[in-house]
Amino acid sequence: MVLGAYFRLARAGYVLAREGALSIVQNLPPALAPLRFGLWLGRLVERPSVRRTGHVERLNKALNRLGPTYVKFGQTLATRPDVVGPQVASDLAGLQDRMEPFDPALVPAILSSALGPKAAELTELSPPVAAASIAQVHRARLRPASGGIKTVAVKVLRPGVEARFMADIESFYAAARLAEGFVRSTRRLRPTEVVQTLDRSARLELDLRLEAAAISEMAENIKDDTGFIIPAVHWDQVAQNVLTTTWVEGIPIRDLAALDAAGVNRPELARKLMQSFLRHAIRDGFFHADMHPGNLFADRVSGDVIAVDFGIMGRINRRERRFLADILYGFITRNYRLVAERHFEIGYVPKEQSVDDFALAIRSIGEPLHGRTASDISMAKVLGQLFTITELFSMQTRPELVLLQKSMVLVEGVARSLDPNLDIWTVAEPVVGDWLRKEAGPLGRIEDLKEHFTAIANAAGRLPVIAAQAELALAQYNVEKARPRDPWMRRAQIGLMALAAVTLLVVLWEMLG
Repeated sequence: MVLGAYFRLARAGYVLAREGALSIVQNLPPALAPLRFGLWLGRLVERPSVRRTGHVERLNKALNRLGPTYVKFGQTLATRPDVVGPQVASDLAGLQDRMEPFDPALVPAILSSALGPKAAELTELSPPVAAASIAQVHRARLRPASGGIKTVAVKVLRPGVEARFMADIESFYAAARLAEGFVRSTRRLRPTEVVQTLDRSARLELDLRLEAAAISEMAENIKDDTGFIIPAVHWDQVAQNVLTTTWVEGIPIRDLAALDAAGVNRPELARKLMQSFLRHAIRDGFFHADMHPGNLFADRVSGDVIAVDFGIMGRINRRERRFLADILYGFITRNYRLVAERHFEIGYVPKEQSVDDFALAIRSIGEPLHGRTASDISMAKVLGQLFTITELFSMQTRPELVLLQKSMVLVEGVARSLDPNLDIWTVAEPVVGDWLRKEAGPLGRIEDLKEHFTAIANAAGRLPVIAAQAELALAQYNVEKARPRDPWMRRAQIGLMALAAVTLLVVLWEMLG
C-alpha cells in the first residue's frame, strides 16, 4: 500500500512536469528554496512545445487523468488567473463541470439499485448536463405517487470514484511525509494534518446523503436571507450515490458575455457572492467550501447567486468565527495591532515572537491594498509576501481552517472576475461590522455566558468521577500503608495522589475561568 502510494506520487510528478505544471511555479519564497533544484530537475522532462511557447494546454487533461483530487486542485487554480496566468486559468476552467461523463447507459441500473421502487418515479432522464470529478448531473422529471410532476436534477456518483479518491489521498500522505522528512521548513505547515483535513472532506463528499443534509442545514440558516438561492432536496430519491434536488435555472457565473446580455449587474452579483459567503462563515459557521464557477449561477430575473454542489462544506466554531471577523475588521479599519493579537491568541504565531514586529509585517501587506481595486492588486505577490512572513515568524498551519482559507481564495477570485473594480474591504464591512457589533451587544454577551455555563456544567459533571478516583487512590494508600514500606512504591503512591490533585485543580480552574 505504501509503495503503491509513492509510485502514484512519482507518476503524478512526472505527468505534471511533462505537461508544464512546474513552469507555473516561479519565484519560490525563501522558505521553499530547497525545492528549487527539484523544480529545475523536473522541468527537464517538459514537452518541447511547453519550453518553446510556455503554453500548457494539456494540463487540463493531465489533471483529469491523474484523479479527482488533482482535478479539485485544478479547479481552484482556474479561479486565479492573477496567480497562474490567464491562459492556464482558461485551460483549467474545463475541469469545473465540463469533464468527460461516464456512460449514461449505466445510470438507470445505478438508480434502480440505489433507490429501489422509488427509482421508477424518475422519468425522462436527460443526457449528462454537467460532469465533474466525482459525479455527473442529469435532468429528469419526478412523478411521485402522491401526484404532481416536477423537473429535478439527479446527481450520480461516478462508478469506482471512491477507490480513485482513496488512492489519490494515499499519494498525498506520501507527499506530506516526504516534505516533512526532507524539507524541514515545511514542518511548521503541518502537511500531514492538512492532508488529514482533505481526507475527511473527501470521505464526506463521497456520501450524497450527507450532501443532502448539508443542503437542508444551509436552507434553515439562510431562510430569511436574500441574494443567495439553493435547491431543495427530494429525500425519497436520495441514497449514498444518488442525490435528487429541485432543478435550478440560471446563467453560469463564468459566462460574462451571457451575464451582460441578460442585463445582470455584475458588480452587484460580486457583492452578493462575497457578502453571502462571509455571512455564512461568520454568522453561521457553516459555509459552501467548493464555490468554483462551475457551481455558481446567476438568476436571470433577480440577479441573485444560485449555488449547487454542497459536497464539500466548511464548519468553524464561534472562536474561529470571531478570529475571522476580527482579522477582516482589522484590515478594514487598518487596526494592524488587532490583527496581530488575534493571530497570537488563536495560535498561528508562537508566543515567543514579538506582537509589535508581527503587526508591522501585517501593515506591510495591508497598507498597499487599501484604496485599490481588485484589478490593481497582484494576488500572486500578496501570497508570496504572506508566505515569507509565515516563515519569518515561524507560523504554523491551523488544519481546521484550511477549508476556510481555500474557500476565501476561491470566492475572492470569482468575485474579482465579475467585477475587476471590486473593493473587498468596502464589500466586507457591512457583514463583518454588523456581526461584531452584535457580538459586543447584549445578545453576544448572552452567548458568551451560555458558553461559560456549558463549560462549567461539563467540568462539574466530571467531578464525581474524579472524586471516586481520588477515593479509590486513598483507599489503596491506606491498604498499602499497613504493609512494609517500599520506597519505590511510596513514590508511586505520592505521584498518583499528586496527579489526582492536579486533575482536580484543572477542573476547578475551568469552572472559575
